[in-house]
Amino acid sequence: MSGSAAEGECDLTPMLDMVFQLITFFMLVSNFKAAAIDMSLKLPVVGSARPVETKGQEKFLMLNIDKAGDLKVYGVSKDIPNYIAGEAFGVRRANPELGPKDELPVTVVIRADRATPFKLLNVVIKSCQDNGFLKYALRAKDKAE
Repeated sequence: MSGSAAEGECDLTPMLDMVFQLITFFMLVSNFKAAAIDMSLKLPVVGSARPVETKGQEKFLMLNIDKAGDLKVYGVSKDIPNYIAGEAFGVRRANPELGPKDELPVTVVIRADRATPFKLLNVVIKSCQDNGFLKYALRAKDKAE
């Protein structure tokens, strides 16, 4: 009786191997940068808007600023000075050759709502400058919706 029960079992190893390979594949091809963009912002319209040009040499720090001047990261509000200081610390840790006052090799991409007052946007820019981020790109649309 125990011999017939053993004949009915199948080896699950190949199926589990395939499942783990599929999970790995989808994790590698997922676009996490797209999740960093807050699509609820209404960007300003500028006729000469064009993509950010970095010639493939730099990384981006995406900052979404709503009309109240709040920084949103993956939909969660963050304290502006603390978040930017943390990002600067991470860049300096990844590049130990950078000194404490060196310019960071990261372009800050600011996506601010068109209703955001400049004084609130200036807080973000000033905090970036204080932490070594000196390259900026302001996102805009090239045509109205």
